[in-house]
Amino acid sequence: MADGKKRETRNGIQVIARAAAVLRVLKANQSGMSLGQIAEKIELPRSTIQRIVGALQEERLIIATSTGGGIRLGPELRSLGAAARYNIVDQCRPYLNKIVEMAGETVDLSRLSNGRMIFLDQVQGSERLRTVSSVGEVFPMTITANGRACLALLPREKAIKLAKTEWVQSGAEGDVDALMDILAEVNQTGLAFDLDDHTDGISAIGFAFCDVIGDLHAISVPIPSSRYEHKRDIVIKALKTIRPEITKVLEN
Repeated sequence: MADGKKRETRNGIQVIARAAAVLRVLKANQSGMSLGQIAEKIELPRSTIQRIVGALQEERLIIATSTGGGIRLGPELRSLGAAARYNIVDQCRPYLNKIVEMAGETVDLSRLSNGRMIFLDQVQGSERLRTVSSVGEVFPMTITANGRACLALLPREKAIKLAKTEWVQSGAEGDVDALMDILAEVNQTGLAFDLDDHTDGISAIGFAFCDVIGDLHAISVPIPSSRYEHKRDIVIKALKTIRPEITKVLEN
């Protein structure tokens, strides 16, 4: 390849990387940012950021805020995100299979949507006594392993708001302080637990991750409580092994 062609290729890759950096910064600041703030965060000249932002605006990947004082993610990303979400099951299935192979228990994939956990996929374990959930089934957040895992990744105020809404809708008596203690432990260990809290006779362990468009998902392992103590450490080891792998792939 000629030197000119190599430079062109390198420059093209650099532009894509910088555009991706702009999108990631805006993802973390969804209320919007000025060109100067973006430039300072990414450590690039303001003129460079202005050119990148202009190109992204033409593609509707970013737009001006309603007040006109900044830039935020645009509507085109929503449609791209819908396509990415559609494939999340295919992306996660190999990891679910790995957990089943390591632990022998059923593994679930779910997504936090409108304050509820929606089941997207399930891989059955090899044990004769299994837990079964249907795709599309809805579960609460505050008393399930997958729900607690997702709540722990949210800002405290948002987690409390979602929890209170769930308690009002379900007629349950909620304890904010107790829930915050649970979520603090989830943040410390990286794993969430449900010990017969949601369904008598079924316990669960899970972790959550945020995908590239900001949606929260959870992978959890439901276990009949009769063998929970026997399988607990095996399941924890499997989840801790897979968690770094799946977050590295799906959060970037």
